[in-house]
Amino acid sequence: MQIDIRGVMAALPHRFPMLLVDRVEELVKDERIAAIKAVTINEPFFAGHFPGRPIMPGVLIVEALAQAAGILAVESLGLAGSGKLVYFMAIEGAKFRAPVEPGVLLRLEVEFVQKRATVCKFTGRAMIGDKLAAEASFTAMIADAPQ
Repeated sequence: MQIDIRGVMAALPHRFPMLLVDRVEELVKDERIAAIKAVTINEPFFAGHFPGRPIMPGVLIVEALAQAAGILAVESLGLAGSGKLVYFMAIEGAKFRAPVEPGVLLRLEVEFVQKRATVCKFTGRAMIGDKLAAEASFTAMIADAPQ
């Protein structure tokens, strides 16, 4: 299954400047997702991180992985249109292997480790071509949106 930006925005509540998934290239329900973040110099964080050598902050790379996981959870658990949100609970083993600079297509590869109705565990990798940029394991909670 592939999902364009309209489908991404239907699955996630995030909007500019916090929407960090541009499209989904592959989604296998209950298993894995491969999504793309096109990293451009127009990203607001590049103005200050770091002037003269723009690098995507590691926390935003992990957030992009989490958003891809959110799409995987929404699609796998049939949550589209339910008003449920996917919230971070834990991040473990985050490692940053290569800087992510403007002009790259960051491939976000996420797999389920454990899937339950209200808590899911994932493992993810952010790739630039065939080079590992970052990796992490994380846990998310499925809950109602705040009133």
